Amino acid sequence: MTILVTGATGNVGRQVVHQLIARDARVRAMTRNPAKAALPSGIEMVKGHLRDPDTLGTAFAGVDRVFLFPFEGEVERVMEIMRDAGICRVVVLSSMEVDDQAEDDGSDFQQTVERAVERSGFDWTHLRPCGFMANALDWAESIKAHGIVRAPYGRSAHPYIHEADIAAVGVEALLKDGHAGSKYNLTGPEPISQIEQVRAIGRAIEREIRFEELSPGQAREEWRSGDWSSSMAHEEFEELADWLLEILASGVDTPRQPLPTVDQITGRPPLTFDRWASDHAADFL
Repeated sequence: MTILVTGATGNVGRQVVHQLIARDARVRAMTRNPAKAALPSGIEMVKGHLRDPDTLGTAFAGVDRVFLFPFEGEVERVMEIMRDAGICRVVVLSSMEVDDQAEDDGSDFQQTVERAVERSGFDWTHLRPCGFMANALDWAESIKAHGIVRAPYGRSAHPYIHEADIAAVGVEALLKDGHAGSKYNLTGPEPISQIEQVRAIGRAIEREIRFEELSPGQAREEWRSGDWSSSMAHEEFEELADWLLEILASGVDTPRQPLPTVDQITGRPPLTFDRWASDHAADFL
């Protein structure tokens, strides 16, 4: 049995690769540039990109199961290639924000991928994590250069999840039966505020880090001048900024509560933010 991991160099995909290897699975890792992929030796590397279906024939050939990274593009054509390759099981990395009651109008690519997989006849499992602990990596440059994090809604708390826990649930669904047709909402162990995250990173790197509260307007201006907004149209940026501010504001007074899913599927509690900060300490030094 060969398992293809798409997005194999991403935060979650890399964890899936390592955890599958630890379980003695036969892994094929797909990435846009295999020569630059810092993945374990001894696994099969293939070049491919989900947004370019012409690159996928070789990648999917001989594969039984797929860890599928969410993507925008020719979704139905990718499904056809997967069916033709004889793939039988697909685990989709999705999002807790997907609304099962909403019509698939193409505006949410994660929903579009989920529904295309469901229609295609695979045994499917959807992983729907809440916010990633790894989002804190966006603070790395500011912490390294200035020892400061500037953000709005410092008291905003969410049960962010370690990417290793998302991968652990995905690996169980890839290797074991009994998960077909499941939609797993995934969280970390407890709501943790942005201020508490900064303190945890400080403990991990043994350095004092200051949190500076921004107003929503100040945050919007900082985001507008950042690299990530430079490729967006004005309207797209404003919609994304509105969404981010809404999510952060919602976590101040009514934070989303943790769910037991990781423990139920893996048999162990989800990893804490302190553990994540320790795992990623080098990224902040």
